[in-house]
Amino acid sequence: MTDSVNTTTLTGKLQAAVESTVFQRAITTLIVINAITLGLETSPTVMDAVGGLLTTLDRVVLAVFVLELAIKIAVYRTRFPRDPWNIFDFIIVAIALVPATGSLSVLRALRVLRVLRLVSTVPSMRRVIGALLHATPGMGSIIALLALVFYVFSVMATNLFGGAFPEWFGSVGASAFTLFQIMTLESWSMGVVRPLMEVFPFAWLFFVPFILLTTFTVLNLFIGIVVDAMQSQHAEENEAERAAEQAQIAQGFSDRAEILAEIRALREEVAALRPR
Repeated sequence: MTDSVNTTTLTGKLQAAVESTVFQRAITTLIVINAITLGLETSPTVMDAVGGLLTTLDRVVLAVFVLELAIKIAVYRTRFPRDPWNIFDFIIVAIALVPATGSLSVLRALRVLRVLRLVSTVPSMRRVIGALLHATPGMGSIIALLALVFYVFSVMATNLFGGAFPEWFGSVGASAFTLFQIMTLESWSMGVVRPLMEVFPFAWLFFVPFILLTTFTVLNLFIGIVVDAMQSQHAEENEAERAAEQAQIAQGFSDRAEILAEIRALREEVAALRPR
């Protein structure tokens, strides 16, 4: 019985330590330091000077991450996989533990994924990711609409300009890639449209509506959906906080009512014991 109580007490202390603000800030600091060291390791000059120190520091930080995960698994047990952020951290650290030698040497480049742990440790970043996930259904509809628009315009561009400019519009795939470049407004005028207008003077009648439809309409719908999702999530968080505050207030009133009831009962008992 004593061993069980001691184990429960130790687990509670570990959980309080892991969830403390100081611990979270320390992990965040280590992630930032690790990000800096991983960037410095790409410089041959820096590696020649302090390569050994950077390697040792990288291993120490990785060991701390492994220890953190081990503590969380020991504390939360079956609750650990229920939190998606715990699974995210576990995958990131597991990738870093894969031996990066021989045919797996390409995995050394994946060590920088550890920097993504900032997403799980910084609450504001987690809210942004949550909003993006919340907006996924609406974004899927916009992507489908954009794909339909691209297909229609790609087929039209191939038929209109493929014969004169096969390198840009020789096939539906080539036309789609060129139209994607135009949608991003990357050298769309001097690089693509104006050369076409030397052969097809009215080509702008095709590309200007395409830009207005995709760049200034469809893509802005993405922004609108994400902003709406972030506002909705923020409203839900505020509502949850208000509900928690109201629950605390209600609990406080309930505790006061119980105390008053006990005081009245004590007074009645004292009054009953007084001699008449």
